[in-house]
Amino acid sequence: MHLQSMSYKAFQKLSDSYLQPAVIHQWQQYQEEELQILSQKTVKIGGDMRADSPGHSAKYGSYSLMNLENNNIIDIQLVQSNEVGGSHNMEKEGLTRSLQLLESKGVAVDYIVTDHHPQIHSFLQEKKITHYYDVWRLEKSISKKLAKVAKDKDCEVVKKWQCGISNHAYWCATSSSSGPEKVAKWTSMVNHMQDIHVHENPLFPRCQHPVRQSTDRKKWFQPGSKALSRVEKILTNRRVLMDVARLSSQCQTSTQEAFHSVVLRFTPRNVFFPFIGRLCRLYLAAMHFNENSSRIQARKMTGKRRYAIHFPKAKKGGHTVKPVESPPTQCYVHNLIADVFEEIVPHPQPYLEKIKKIQLTCHRTYTILH
Repeated sequence: MHLQSMSYKAFQKLSDSYLQPAVIHQWQQYQEEELQILSQKTVKIGGDMRADSPGHSAKYGSYSLMNLENNNIIDIQLVQSNEVGGSHNMEKEGLTRSLQLLESKGVAVDYIVTDHHPQIHSFLQEKKITHYYDVWRLEKSISKKLAKVAKDKDCEVVKKWQCGISNHAYWCATSSSSGPEKVAKWTSMVNHMQDIHVHENPLFPRCQHPVRQSTDRKKWFQPGSKALSRVEKILTNRRVLMDVARLSSQCQTSTQEAFHSVVLRFTPRNVFFPFIGRLCRLYLAAMHFNENSSRIQARKMTGKRRYAIHFPKAKKGGHTVKPVESPPTQCYVHNLIADVFEEIVPHPQPYLEKIKKIQLTCHRTYTILH
């Protein structure tokens, strides 16, 4: 059709001059208001990092902090691997910067929930911040090990118990008030699988379910069997017991996984973005996610609530029923357009200075470390 369109170079020039300053200004304005509100109370936060590529060769890592009480992203730190001596140090550096920001704004942290990361745990111990682990991460790790054992000869019974053991991890976390109690309930599973429901640990002396006489012995683990020995070794591993004691009883970080799915739409892993371009896209993802984090459930024409059946990959053929949420909104886009034409186009210099300040900080950090 011989239609002319804007070249990539022209688009990038307009983006650098107007769009990126608008995104950074809008995010900083939102963040300032949010942190001012949070400074009046202690907050429960969740932290997690997403790398721009899988494995240990990532160039960028984005660390996000979420307010677990309303599922809003309150901070994002973009870290380059060459700033911190390797991609394995990016997660700790991202959390360090986020906590420094919260401290500078007078925000007190009640506790933080993360995945299992030795560097993070040691760092938070030094800072004397209460640290819990996300249950899903532990459950996922144990499920993989159990699935591997279930494939071995004479271990077929393990497959029948995989779902029950996974559910038991969540129950141990949510029904306990202390770390030792979580461990006592967790280790009771070894007895329970043998149809033994009285335990030696005084913190959890007996199972809470009604005891029924079972005639089918095949569904239980047999004492001294290969299957029981393999499963007991997994469940009572020293590191696993330490992790169980630190499981979060209230809040989890599953919503942050949903945020990472949104981030993928704004920053696909197969596309390269420069530092500022990637940072702006992360801010856009956070603004979109925060605006739609508390959507109401959609309804049918009759007024009944809508539900949908999903088949998650993790369930391996199993299904789950979830409520259908109302369509997402993009009011933040209208605010960005207003900022561009009403503030940035007439007076661009103050907004461009903010970008230069970010670039200067990044360059200064790289220079100090090298």
